[in-house]
Amino acid sequence: MDTFESLVKAEFAPKNTYLNTASTGLLPARTVDAMRVAVESAAVGRPTDMFADVEAARASFARLLGVPGRRVAAGASVAVYTGLIAASLPEGAEVLTAEADFTSVVNPFHMRGDLKVRTVPLERIAESVRPGTALVAVSAAQSADGRIADLDAIREAARTHGARTYIDASQAAGWLPVDADAYDYVASVAFKWLVCPRGAAFLVVPEDLGGLNPVFAGWVAGEHPWDSCYGPVEELAHSARRFDESPALFSYAGARTSLELVEELGVEHIRQHDLALAERFLTGLGALGHAAVPAPGSPIVSVPGLGHRQAELSRAGVEVSDRAGHLRAAFHLYNTPADVDRLLDVLSG
Repeated sequence: MDTFESLVKAEFAPKNTYLNTASTGLLPARTVDAMRVAVESAAVGRPTDMFADVEAARASFARLLGVPGRRVAAGASVAVYTGLIAASLPEGAEVLTAEADFTSVVNPFHMRGDLKVRTVPLERIAESVRPGTALVAVSAAQSADGRIADLDAIREAARTHGARTYIDASQAAGWLPVDADAYDYVASVAFKWLVCPRGAAFLVVPEDLGGLNPVFAGWVAGEHPWDSCYGPVEELAHSARRFDESPALFSYAGARTSLELVEELGVEHIRQHDLALAERFLTGLGALGHAAVPAPGSPIVSVPGLGHRQAELSRAGVEVSDRAGHLRAAFHLYNTPADVDRLLDVLSG
C-alpha cells in the first residue's frame, strides 16, 4: 500500500458512498480529534491556544497556494472578502463576471449599486476584458458543473488592459494546483476540497495589500491584537492580517490539521486520484447513454436531466447533489473506484 492510500485509510472511513465534496468535504480523523480536544479543554476552563491554530492554518494555506503567509487573511466567508474588494472599487468601476457563477463571488458587486457589473459566458471571460475593466472576478472551477476557467488567458488579458483579478478557488484549492501569486486576490472557503470544518476561509492579497480598506477591521486586525481591544485600532497589522475576521476558533483548531494532511498528501497526487475517478464515471455514463456537461480536467461531473434522482441515490446510500436539474458528483481523495461503480450501478437501475 503506498503512502497516499495508507494516509487516506487512516483518516477517512465513510459509512456511505460519499460523492458530494463540492458541497462539503469529509473531516479527517485527526481533525475530529483536534476539535474534540479544543472543545473539551474549553469546557473545563483550560482552553488550548487556538490563535496559534489560526496562524498555523494560515501558514499551511499559504504554502499550498505558493505565497508568503503575510499575504493571507483568515476569516470565515468568501462573500465577506468579495464585499471587502467591492468596497475598495471607485464609483462607476466595471467588474467582469461569469454567467451563473457562485453568488458569493458576484453578489457583493451588485449590492454596491454604483458599479458596472458585466456578465458574460465563462468561456468568453478573457476575450471580454477591455480598456476600462477594473476587475475580473471569477471562480477557478464552477460550482454548478465543474467547468474550469482559463485562468492563464484571463490573467494575461487583465494585465494587457490594466485590470485586477479576483479568483475564487473554493472549488479548486485542494485538488487543483493554484498559484495565487499570479493574481491580485484569491479567496477560498476551506470546508470543501481542503476537508476543513466550516468556518474557515482565506484571502490572498498582493504584497502592497492591494489598495483594500479594512472596513470590518476589529481588534484581531491590529499589529498587536491584545493591545487593540479598546477604542480605535491605533496600528493595523502590517500584513494581510489587517483583513482578518474574528476567527471561529474551534473551526481553526480543526483546519490546522486538515490543511497539514492536504500538504502531506500533495495536491498533485490528489488531483491525479480525483481525475482518474471522474474519468471512470464519464466512461460509465457513456455506456449508460448519458453525457455530462463538458468540464475537462475537473473532478466535478454534472449530468443534465438526472438531478431528480438525487433523493433515490441518497436512499441507496450514495450522496450526490441536485443542481438546477443536473446530477452533480464530486470525486475526492477518500473515494475509490468501487464508489464510482456503486453510483453507476444505482443509476443503471
